[in-house]
Amino acid sequence: MSRRTFVYSISAAMALLLAFVLHAFAQSAPAPAQDGMLKDGPPVWDANHDGVYTCDEWKKYADRIFTSADRNHDGNLSPSEFEAVRKADATLADADFGYFDENQDGKITRKEFVEKPSAFILRFDRNGDCRVTADEIKAGTAPKGPQGPVERPRDRFH
Repeated sequence: MSRRTFVYSISAAMALLLAFVLHAFAQSAPAPAQDGMLKDGPPVWDANHDGVYTCDEWKKYADRIFTSADRNHDGNLSPSEFEAVRKADATLADADFGYFDENQDGKITRKEFVEKPSAFILRFDRNGDCRVTADEIKAGTAPKGPQGPVERPRDRFH
């Protein structure tokens, strides 16, 4: 066996060994599940950057999105203008036109759009004060463990 063939053989063996080790490591330590609402980081609409997300901040952000999407400045969003809303923020990428068009007249008014509550606030605002704190986000994303002792059928009678 020539020296060159030997070096290639060793290199190939090392590459296979490395691939095997990386594959084994990936199998043994699965990545934690990422919350869909937080996969792109915290929402960008925290206007004062205090880490607390409020309904007022959401409405101001939604108003800015509406203004930028309303290309013809008629105060309404058409289905084609609504596409700009979907591109404006990752959390709105799957937004449904019909959800915002409350009266189903084929257009979304500024009020219909801005007054819709944020799905983020609906999900994480535990105490209903229209403010989402870091503690509420943490509680909303914590893994759900057993919720107390599990009662076995025979325990009820003994």
